[in-house]
Order: sequence, then C-alpha cells, then structure tokens
Amino acid sequence: MEKHMGELKVFVENHAVALTVAFVAGASALALRRWVAGGTCRSKARLDGKTVLITGANTGIGKETALDMAHRGARVILACRDLTRARIAADDIRQKSGNGNVVVKKLDLASLRSVRDFSKDIQESEERLDILINNAGIMRCPKWQTVEGFEMQFGVNHLGHFLLTNSLLDLMKKSTPSRIVVVSSLAHESGEISFDDINLDNDYCPRRSYQQSKLANVLFARELAARLQGTGVTVYSLHPGVIRTELGRYYIPTLPLWKRILVKPLVMLFLKTPWEGAQTTIYCAVDESVANQSGLYYSDCAPKQPAPQALDDAAAKKLWDISASMVGLA
Repeated sequence: MEKHMGELKVFVENHAVALTVAFVAGASALALRRWVAGGTCRSKARLDGKTVLITGANTGIGKETALDMAHRGARVILACRDLTRARIAADDIRQKSGNGNVVVKKLDLASLRSVRDFSKDIQESEERLDILINNAGIMRCPKWQTVEGFEMQFGVNHLGHFLLTNSLLDLMKKSTPSRIVVVSSLAHESGEISFDDINLDNDYCPRRSYQQSKLANVLFARELAARLQGTGVTVYSLHPGVIRTELGRYYIPTLPLWKRILVKPLVMLFLKTPWEGAQTTIYCAVDESVANQSGLYYSDCAPKQPAPQALDDAAAKKLWDISASMVGLA
C-alpha cells in the first residue's frame, strides 16, 4: 500500500503541470456546458383539464415541449405536416409520460387551405384551447414557394402561424386565462422587414429571409399582445437558443467540406440539446410569474430586450395589415 502511495506521489509531482491544465480544462468545459445549457423552467404547474396545441411537435424542441406538457397532465395536440412521424412521436410521448391524451392532427403551414381546414377541425372538435405554441419553422431553405406562392420561410414561419393564431382566437378567449407562445430566434436581431419586396423576389438570400421571418415573429407577438389586452389571452415570443435539431438540414450541406469536417464537431459543444432548448418555451407556457405579462421577448427563461426594430410599433402594425391581406383576413 505504501509503495503504491509513493508511486502515486511521484507521478503527481512529475505531472503537476499537466494535471493542473487537465483539471482547469475540465472545469472550464463543464462551466461552458452549463452556460450553453441556459435557464431551466422550474415551474411545477399542472395542466390537468387543459388543452395545449403545438405546431411542429414531432421532433426537436417541439417534441420535448409536448412531452413536458403531457407530463403535466394536459391534452396535447401535435399539429404536424408529416403524420407518420407525428404518430411515432405521439406514441413515444404517451409511453414516456403515461398520458394517453396525446392527439395527432394534420397541419401544413405552407398551405393556407390546410391551416383553415385544421383550424375548423379544432374549433369543431375541441371545447377549449389553453395554450397555443407556434413552434414549427424552416430555416435557410432554397427559394421555394408555399402553395399560395409566398416565399417559403416567411410563409411558414410567419404567415401560416399568423392565420392559425387568428383563426383560433375565439376559442382561446373562451378558455381564459390562456397563452400564445411564439418561437422566434436571436436571428431577428439582424432582420429587417422588406415591405416593398416581402417575398424577396428581387434579391433572395436564405439567411436574410430567415432573419426577416424571425423578426416578423417578434413583431407579430408584440402587436397581437396589444390587440388582446384585457381579454385574458397573453402572448410571449422567445429565443430558444442554438440547438441540435433538424432545423439546419438545408443550411449545413451548403457549408464547405472543410467546415463540415473540422468546425462542426467544435460547434456541437456550443449547441443546446432539444430538452435544454425547450425550456424557455415551457417557461412562457406555464410559469406562474409571467401569467399577467404579455408582449415581452424571452431568452433562457428570462425577459430579454429584443432588437430595436422589434420594438417598432408602427412596423408591427404595418406588418399585421400586410399579413392580414396576404392570408385573406383583411
């Protein structure tokens, strides 16, 4: 025993610098990982008897959000384009949560007809809607068009949710207090609304289109909150973080090969897991401390000041009017 202790002492003395560096590096990596993880929703609020609708809930943070809502006892509606994947996700959520009240319904946000059909179904089949989470999105895709001919990212990320939300407002007003949660992104900080070329027909750029759609999310939530003041329906927008999900499916293949080989593994260290990325959405949906707040923007389970252009009330109203005209609500 004494021999082994002596050998250990000699090893430590001979490798003191290397061991110190390893310890500091390990502690730094742990601290960095905790920083990346961000805030966590601590609320224990139950949702028994309440109904939650989540778009794009078959994968990523949408699925993690749905699982959390199911754990809290809610009736959870997964509104998804791919029914096969949605049904697989629903089965997994039922099994993990022990909540059998998880429903799958077809919704294609790239088709206004699909949004209208879906909304009509919800209005006719559901007695209440307590929480609406506009989670689905598409990022940096090629210049594609929705069924109605709108630019895809603006059409799916903003217009589809704009029509969906407005179509379900009456049901949500009957279910008060109720909440609308709009998943935006830090990308809104570099965004601008091209009011003169809303579909970016003259100069399409996947990155700029995504930034525009995410800014539209924050402006929509701000204007919606103002319009719903006093109704008992509150509105929240948020940045979930940079997350390991399928959202980058169109962006990553465009990177040079050397970046995909060398940079991607390093970048992965700075990405949240889907569970971590869902925490701010969950916080906005259930936390008691924000029950009487509306129209604010959140990140890491705390209020955050959005970009100046996201606080422009005139732009928010203008965007609302244009959006209403585009989806046929004007």
